[in-house]
Amino acid sequence: MDRDTIVAAILGLIEGLTEFLPVSSTGHVLLAGHFLGFDSPGRAFEVMIQLGAVLAILGVYSGRLWAIFSGAAHDPRMRRFIAAVLLAFLPAAVVGAMAHGVIKKVLFESTALIAVMLVLGGIVLLFADRLAVNPKYRRAEDFPLGMALGIGLIQCLAMIPGVSRSGATIVGALALGADKRSAAEFSFFLSMPTMAGAFAYDLYKNRALLDAGAAGNVAVGFVCAFLTAIVVVRWLLGYVSAHGYALFAWWRIVVGTVVLLALAV
Repeated sequence: MDRDTIVAAILGLIEGLTEFLPVSSTGHVLLAGHFLGFDSPGRAFEVMIQLGAVLAILGVYSGRLWAIFSGAAHDPRMRRFIAAVLLAFLPAAVVGAMAHGVIKKVLFESTALIAVMLVLGGIVLLFADRLAVNPKYRRAEDFPLGMALGIGLIQCLAMIPGVSRSGATIVGALALGADKRSAAEFSFFLSMPTMAGAFAYDLYKNRALLDAGAAGNVAVGFVCAFLTAIVVVRWLLGYVSAHGYALFAWWRIVVGTVVLLALAV
């Protein structure tokens, strides 16, 4: 096994472990790739291994998804929930398509920006974690459409690596009245169209860059991300219901600070 394959496996593990935590999986993968000397043409690898995490959550939530879609024919609550997720997805789809070049060629290349966003996002997450003391909503299916759109607009901040897609959506949901568990659960559902869309768009944009070697590394990263994401998704809701998000906020602050110190040396 060559070095690039080993590094691809490590990055896949990091992706799976961090994708659904509010710590910025893209930021962690980009930082790890930077310090490990991993070269990803067009930064395609970092986005495409997210498909493993997408399939992991689809597998874990297959029963819920079946209940939601099968019940939509006769249950207006389920139809509204599907509409809420799609409405929340729309802003990221538009902004992501319009700003794809800037995101990949400028923002993804700034290690210092990622570290700063990790620290700032950690501080915001600490504050938001303390807001969710008297939530109005305890089930993701009950979020109103206006709230879903607000969460979707806030998710656009995650275009900046280091902010965290799950972190932005969770903070947005907490600020708009969700409890800690339902905020994480809505983030899970919103991740499905968002990450699948990002994967498909990046595959199209970078199709010329994916030679056999790059495709092999993506496959390795994908499998590792899939397996670790399953573990995280099964564990996360129970943890945040009992303990909140402070652990992840402090992790962000510590990692971002360490990276900034390393860059300054």
